[in-house]
Amino acid sequence: MSHSSFTTPSPADWRTLAEAALKDRGLETLVHLDADGLDIRPLYAAANGREAVRAARATDADGRAWDLRVLLEGDEAVALNAQALAQLEGGAASLVIKGAVTEDSDTLAQALAGVQLELAEVALDAGLDGATAADALAVAAKGSPRAKLAFHMDPASAFVARGGGARPLADYLELAGNTAARHAEAYPDARAFMASGRVVHEAGGTAAQELGFLLASAVALTEAAGRAGLSPEQTFRRMVLGVSLDQSYFDGLAKVRALRLMWRTFTRAWDAEAEAVIEARSSRRMLAARDAWPNLLRLTAAGFAGAVGGADVIVLDAFSRAAGLPDAFALRQARNTQLILMEEAHLGRVDDPAAGSWFLDTRTRDLAEAGWAAFQQIEREGGLVASIEGGGIQRRVAEAAEALTARYARGDAQLIGVTRYVDEDPRPVEVSPLPEPDTGTPEHTCAAMAPLPLAVRLETGEAAR
Repeated sequence: MSHSSFTTPSPADWRTLAEAALKDRGLETLVHLDADGLDIRPLYAAANGREAVRAARATDADGRAWDLRVLLEGDEAVALNAQALAQLEGGAASLVIKGAVTEDSDTLAQALAGVQLELAEVALDAGLDGATAADALAVAAKGSPRAKLAFHMDPASAFVARGGGARPLADYLELAGNTAARHAEAYPDARAFMASGRVVHEAGGTAAQELGFLLASAVALTEAAGRAGLSPEQTFRRMVLGVSLDQSYFDGLAKVRALRLMWRTFTRAWDAEAEAVIEARSSRRMLAARDAWPNLLRLTAAGFAGAVGGADVIVLDAFSRAAGLPDAFALRQARNTQLILMEEAHLGRVDDPAAGSWFLDTRTRDLAEAGWAAFQQIEREGGLVASIEGGGIQRRVAEAAEALTARYARGDAQLIGVTRYVDEDPRPVEVSPLPEPDTGTPEHTCAAMAPLPLAVRLETGEAAR
């Protein structure tokens, strides 16, 4: 039997076949521009690709490829404690706690009763009350230097999302820096800061805008920590980087990889090169409320992007979160989706599996450069505080959100179960009411970067108006 090898087609061979298939349309019709104006081409090869990228995660989460983290929201300590123990017993490695239980140490300690803080990291999502919540968690940990704590103070995101606060943004940053320095000796390994761009994504911003906001937030936090006595090296060791991932998994994994490249360059500029610790959370703007079940597909795609992209920590929302606070079944699904990706699909068995793909390496480089340009624009406006107070970043995100909504309204983009293949009689989901939002007017205001519930607006027809 003879064995003949396949011939390797050249770009010219592809061009000939593509032109024949397109007939009266030119090859340029196959090139698309994304929300950041970056071109996405139909073919990537040595002739038009970028240099190879190496952006593997550096951490090993206790033998697992990544830290499987679960978000728990609530105001009642006993109920939240039951959820926390069930999630950890079911395979979660760490927790994010959000809600009124973070407001004082006694309540938080009750919510964490039975949780071994030396084994399971506990992170906070306390918004503008991040410093108060950090103090509460520090007390709940009882001074154990081996406790795995993540205060995750992120005042800029909380301030711009709400449209202001009880004090100026600069004061919140100073408070975050002072709080981190005060707990540095007792908890040397605590993650004090969260430099996140998720507020931009959730408001409808682009990937580059999200990455640029993140780096600008890192600058503001590092400077505040420096004034409190922490060196850049100490600050970077205490900082987590937060991004959002939606159903566009190629773009999501490229965004995570791009952030890792950007962080290397960023920390070198401070003469304190450090590896990025990236927490990737699923997008809420993609979650539907009327028919929540297709959210399971989108959340799985987001988890895939985080795993393949190399996120150190992945947090997937419950599929019913857009309709209300999830029940035990929905929380179990959020956890088990990651367990399947990790233990059955083995997505973490290969370091940086996207490396070597002409398309994904090019996309990673393009997003990194676009994100850096967005960061430089904020810095030219005087830094993050000045940009937020002047409304520059909010205006750009609002323009991007308008363009995003228009794409779906025109039919140029689709969400399965929302704009296409809609179930006319969806099954309901069990949820509890969401906490009432704070409707008070902040004393110190800015233009708000409010969340854009894109899928919810699309399914109600509001986005088309």
